[in-house]
Amino acid sequence: MFGLGPATKIYISLDAVDMRKGFDGLSGLVQECFSQDLLTGHLFLFLNRRRDRIKILYFDRDGLESHANRGLLPLYQKLRRTL
Repeated sequence: MFGLGPATKIYISLDAVDMRKGFDGLSGLVQECFSQDLLTGHLFLFLNRRRDRIKILYFDRDGLESHANRGLLPLYQKLRRTL
């Protein structure tokens, strides 16, 4: 999938995000929410309101990439209990 270097940071949006957003919408959120440049190579994670879907946006040497996953609600609930 992708390799993380030692300088790679992971940013997680605390606000719910509309999962219908594509590259342009998520790119705008990176600048608006994190005040970061998308081309840095860091990972930007966005969750929906129910916290059962996630989108990961990042830039690597081949260009901008987005990965989506769903079914995270059990993992999210388990993490909340441990914190």
